[in-house]
Amino acid sequence: MALLEVENLSVTFPSQGGVLHAVHGVSMTVDTGEVLGIVGESGSGKSVTSLAVMGLLPSTGTLRFEGEDLRRLDVEARVERGLCLVPEKRELFGELSVLDNLMLGAFARRSRGAALKQNLQVVYDRFPRLAERRKQRASTLSGGERQMLALGRALMSAPRLLMLDEPSLGLAPMMVQEILAIVRDLRDDGVSILLVEQNARAALESSDEGYVLETGEVALSGDSSILARDPRVQATYLGGTTDDD
Repeated sequence: MALLEVENLSVTFPSQGGVLHAVHGVSMTVDTGEVLGIVGESGSGKSVTSLAVMGLLPSTGTLRFEGEDLRRLDVEARVERGLCLVPEKRELFGELSVLDNLMLGAFARRSRGAALKQNLQVVYDRFPRLAERRKQRASTLSGGERQMLALGRALMSAPRLLMLDEPSLGLAPMMVQEILAIVRDLRDDGVSILLVEQNARAALESSDEGYVLETGEVALSGDSSILARDPRVQATYLGGTTDDD
């Protein structure tokens, strides 16, 4: 059984001309211990897909998590089941300390006592810089450290499916590689990941399966290493050329 099943997902918004189809007929699955990358240009429906899965946008179609109908569950219940989204803007509490931000992540699963301390130590072991800066305000962190804090806060909820929306956005190339190495480490530790990225190269290098969205629909899908060699993907997203050039 797939961990996450998405079938014929559609998301619409009202517009001056009637209805805007932000996502139309998208189907995909995420297996346990897999990184699935969703790539595409801005406005292709990548982030909308993750927001719909999390229950933050109304949608039609089928959403199942371990066979359970997600439509029966609100956002809080989805978090309790093990879904977690790190949004593009990270949405940290800048005036709170690093530690306080992490503790807020644990609140979603109502962790306490020994379990809370253990989760916190796991995050500190994975992100030593957060341990060093645990008393600092989140607003004083660098861009890369803020992304680490956003990831750490998500991990405090012990997610089974971690959805990352544009984790490389605004980061220096070296920090992008560090964040994506962490993504791969999480996969190796058994966390399934839905990776939404405009940086197609980074996403395909870090994922097992890939989906290319164009104007809200799945244009291509398959093994990420094969997609990375596809002439169309190379020409459009990786800065390469097609065989006809």
